[in-house]
Amino acid sequence: MSGLMQTRLLTSRRACALSLLSSILVVVSEAYAQTDVMKEKDINEQSITHALTPPASTGDVLTRGFVLSNQKPGAAASPARPAKPPSAQMLITFGTNSTTLTDSARAALDKVARALQSDKLAAYKFRVEGHADPRGSPDANMTLSQERAQAVVDYLTQQDGIAPERLSAIGKGSTEPLNARNPAAPENRRVTILTVTE
Repeated sequence: MSGLMQTRLLTSRRACALSLLSSILVVVSEAYAQTDVMKEKDINEQSITHALTPPASTGDVLTRGFVLSNQKPGAAASPARPAKPPSAQMLITFGTNSTTLTDSARAALDKVARALQSDKLAAYKFRVEGHADPRGSPDANMTLSQERAQAVVDYLTQQDGIAPERLSAIGKGSTEPLNARNPAAPENRRVTILTVTE
């Protein structure tokens, strides 16, 4: 086989491999977007507790060690990126274009409340974020997502007895879609609860 034919064959194989890899990544990212968000029927105290519990701190254990670096002695080290706070992303359902929680949403939030009252989470505060898909105007989406986040906070405090000072609500509108390939996907209309660790 000539060198030109070998080069073409190799280029063709690489293109096929890259195409296959690209397809696999798309499938994996879509599956991740769909499984990363808990549906109401899948929400339970254990899953919420696990998702919202911050990693264990290292305590007062002192260790000795060294760090290899290509920086000159005395050069300032770059600051470590802050860890992403623990979070639980949930599909909490509301009436169409409203802030009224459905019966299944209230049942799911009762389980969330039990998790927030557990020994592992009782000492923490949480931020409830409302998310919307991009249908409708950005201003309307921002308002609706804020009101839905507040509806979740109100339910958890008024119906389930979570102390109001432990929860805050924020609307994100359609600014943080989980599934950018399908803007109308249900995972883009979600409620996220984040543990406040600062």
